[in-house]
Amino acid sequence: MSAAATVSELIRTSATRLEQAGVAFGHGTTNAHDEAAWLVLWQLGLPLDSPLDDDAPDSVAQREVSQEHRSHVDALIDQRIATRKPAAYLTREAWLQGVAFYIDERSIVPRSFIAELLADGSIDAWLSDQTHKVLDLCTGNGSLACLAALTYPDVQVTGADISSDALAVARINVDRHGLSERVRLVQSDGMSLLEDGWDLVLCNPPYVNADSMSKLPDEYRAEPELALAGGADGMDFVRALFAVLAQKLNQDGVLVLEIGNEKPYFEAAFPTLPVFWLDTSSGDEQVLLVTRQALESLNKA
Repeated sequence: MSAAATVSELIRTSATRLEQAGVAFGHGTTNAHDEAAWLVLWQLGLPLDSPLDDDAPDSVAQREVSQEHRSHVDALIDQRIATRKPAAYLTREAWLQGVAFYIDERSIVPRSFIAELLADGSIDAWLSDQTHKVLDLCTGNGSLACLAALTYPDVQVTGADISSDALAVARINVDRHGLSERVRLVQSDGMSLLEDGWDLVLCNPPYVNADSMSKLPDEYRAEPELALAGGADGMDFVRALFAVLAQKLNQDGVLVLEIGNEKPYFEAAFPTLPVFWLDTSSGDEQVLLVTRQALESLNKA
């Protein structure tokens, strides 16, 4: 290639390199082209939403990139391939619903479908003007706690996690978004150090079953195992949560729980529990809603 290349050419050649190297996706992108576009635009200091269609106004597709800047892009792609780290760890940035969050290896890369449900109002029917206390359990880098505070300006949010490292990352995001007066961070093993009286609990817990953990690509192994591994069937954390949550919720309180691809294990573990499966961009088998009343019936069974 000549000394100068276009943005479009860099994305195309970078995507080919990622494909040929067999890297795994799933930390903000699902394919080589989108991941290449992310890394190329970020390295060139261009907005990640820059138009790339040649016919689009202000498209950057045909913008020439100097040999020096191209070498920087190539080095970043080299790093992505060699380390097998998720792109977000290399850029120190992850996006949920158009909101940017800081991320590093101390915390799992945020990608929860619960963010979609906050944005599209899917759980609003379960809330009321009496919804004041919101908990983001297993908060990780604090992204869902921040999004909840931004979505519901009249609530107080707590982000809780067992990991002090993750909470240090969450503190960066809470401060960055100016939410320190409305989002507090608490270190707690599950609900053990948390008070009662929650109206809404959001939780994206460790839920990957042992067999799946043993087969995870290197990109997932770069993340803290504590945030992923859920025991033999993936339900260890959920069992412990369900055992105590009813008494921690207010009368009309609800839990929104993400379980990823573990629906069969969830239903095997809790065959009599009535839940509501919520629609996301990945279908209606990844996130569920359960009421306090349902949890009370489970614990009485």
